[in-house]
Amino acid sequence: MNVLLIILLVLAMAATAYVLVRGVVTMAQGNVGSSEKQQMWMRKRVMFQAIAIILVVLILLAAGASGS
Repeated sequence: MNVLLIILLVLAMAATAYVLVRGVVTMAQGNVGSSEKQQMWMRKRVMFQAIAIILVVLILLAAGASGS
């Protein structure tokens, strides 16, 4: 179970990094209509960060439950 959570955490962290880079590139291009794209990438980044935090909490809870 812990291995699966750790794999999911790594995937969520990679997705967060990818979306962050895409958002920065979109911001750097500064094309017309890019503010909507910037907002879209920001929302996706926040979503992937939230998923990663939830996975960390689940890993910590699982580690605490197995240690008792």
